[in-house]
Amino acid sequence: MPQGQKILLPLAVAGGGLLLAFLVVMGKPRPVPVEAEATAPPLVQVMSVEPSDLVLTVTTQGTVRPRREVNIVSQVGGLVENVDEHFAEGGFFDAGEELVKVEDADYQFALVRAEARVADAAQIVAQEKGRNRQAAREWRDLGNAEANDLFLRKPQLAGAEANLRAAEADLGQARLNLQRTSISAPFNGRVSEKHVDVGQYIAPGTTVARVYDTDVVEVRLPLTDRQVALLDLPLNFQDVAVNGDGAAVLLRARFADREWKWNGRVVRTDASIDVDSRVVYAVVEVEQPFQHDTASGRPPLGIGLFVEAEIQGRQLAEVATLPRGALRNDGSVLLVDADDRLQSREVRVLKSSPRQVWVQGIRLNERVVVSQPALAVSGMAVTVREIKTLAGGLQ
Repeated sequence: MPQGQKILLPLAVAGGGLLLAFLVVMGKPRPVPVEAEATAPPLVQVMSVEPSDLVLTVTTQGTVRPRREVNIVSQVGGLVENVDEHFAEGGFFDAGEELVKVEDADYQFALVRAEARVADAAQIVAQEKGRNRQAAREWRDLGNAEANDLFLRKPQLAGAEANLRAAEADLGQARLNLQRTSISAPFNGRVSEKHVDVGQYIAPGTTVARVYDTDVVEVRLPLTDRQVALLDLPLNFQDVAVNGDGAAVLLRARFADREWKWNGRVVRTDASIDVDSRVVYAVVEVEQPFQHDTASGRPPLGIGLFVEAEIQGRQLAEVATLPRGALRNDGSVLLVDADDRLQSREVRVLKSSPRQVWVQGIRLNERVVVSQPALAVSGMAVTVREIKTLAGGLQ
């Protein structure tokens, strides 16, 4: 093959390949643009809210304790010769009832001696008064209008009268010591600890028992800042008298495998806020906690019993009750406006439970989202499905 043909043949093949490729590319049909289908707005469930005036309750818990608990201390020394049959741990007693009797023979003797000293001192006073009158007559017989106090025995009379008063004070002390041999408490109570018994010698200042008042018991209830806002608490201003009509409290406790209830009232708050937990403690009093309830067979509200408390709050205006899921993590809720678009609103949370929340800040018939969409942006269009209640109700 001639040399020129050897060169032209590869060029012709290459050119033909390029021409074929060009025709394939240019002859390919062009894509026809297709409009994407519009995505439907996300579906949300909403509730039309009807705010109302509500009295919310506050739930907390505490432990029953006595209002008054004291050590009974003997003020005299001696041998314990008798104790009351109720003087035992757990025993009840009445105010003024003799619990312990200390042998009083020595105090009877001291009383007799004190009475004798009073009689002696009274005799001396009478003698000095007679001498004073006699000296005054003698001085007048001398024809002198003035006499000195020593001549009239006034210092001697004053000393005798002072000795009489001292003897009478000793007599009063002897009588008081004799009375103190009978040991009692000034209130109706119960013995929690007993420290002495018959035959034991006690010295002045010996603790014979620890007792507590049974007419009233207390329960200290911790309250958070949000809970305090729901209550009318007796905050005890220095210049304002506080009446005894505190908030009503319902106490619940389990005893003997049953739940029992007692009624009480908030009477005061603690003197300071707890520095560790930063809570306010309200004090609830229950009257006659050990009185027998024949109708229900309810047990006494014993000291140390753990109770749950439900405190009646004050009336609040325009409170909306919502499912717990309507409240977002930032304390706001989502509303759906008239154009079916989402709007975020901050609300004041008054109270919450695992399934329910009570808030202020929502107006009548506003639609609140109760099922949060995966992506919620204020102003986003949504598809609305209105419901009355969630499955199982709001409670």
